[in-house]
Amino acid sequence: MGDKLFDSLERFHGDRPWGRVLDAGTGEHSLRWLTGLAPEQIVAVTGAPSRARQMTVRPADEVVLGNWTDPTLLHGERFDVVLADYLLGAIDGFAPYFQSKLFSRLHPHVGGALYFVGLEPFGEATTVAQKTILEIARLRDACILLAGHKCYREYPRSWVLDRMQESGFEVLDSWEMPIVYRARFVNGQLDVCERKLAYFRDFALRESMKGVIDELRTRALGLVEAEDGIRFGADYVVIARPAG
Repeated sequence: MGDKLFDSLERFHGDRPWGRVLDAGTGEHSLRWLTGLAPEQIVAVTGAPSRARQMTVRPADEVVLGNWTDPTLLHGERFDVVLADYLLGAIDGFAPYFQSKLFSRLHPHVGGALYFVGLEPFGEATTVAQKTILEIARLRDACILLAGHKCYREYPRSWVLDRMQESGFEVLDSWEMPIVYRARFVNGQLDVCERKLAYFRDFALRESMKGVIDELRTRALGLVEAEDGIRFGADYVVIARPAG
């Protein structure tokens, strides 16, 4: 689901050198992609201590454990490219209510370009398969909340464009890419549900929810196979630079 987005970013970037790159909300997928581009340096920021410990980077690169609410984080550092890959949606898990300030917080670090990747919030589902994707998303969030943890929250591209311009960015380009959900998505999201069961205080609820997860997994995987993937929603990319 993410490879096509990264491919489109590479095409936009062209033959220009990548220089120093900030992966502002790093993960295994984005870090692996950036490493393959062989930039001068990657600085990868994560708010998850476990992720910071597990990441392997090149000698020139750096993994930074921090939160963008901290004004001292990377103070004075500027980068040729800043990548914000699904960072906005993840903010609620680390810095609730900080979304509207994210772009102004990143602005001082953008020396060249900001490459933003986001997920358009789900719209109305019109088919059984699309309604099943919504069911998976709602069950995932229910399990996260029942475990006492925080859910992600996605924002539409129109909101992002407005906030970027208000934060001193000039938007250069933007596009969306339709999503085809496959078995990897179904299993990944429902595996999240299963991992959260250990945090449920009510044993009967835990056992009941396990049955709901198993039934939905079987049903959703059947639909994915029957339809050769479930087409629903879109990811989007926004390319911006500091105005002026």
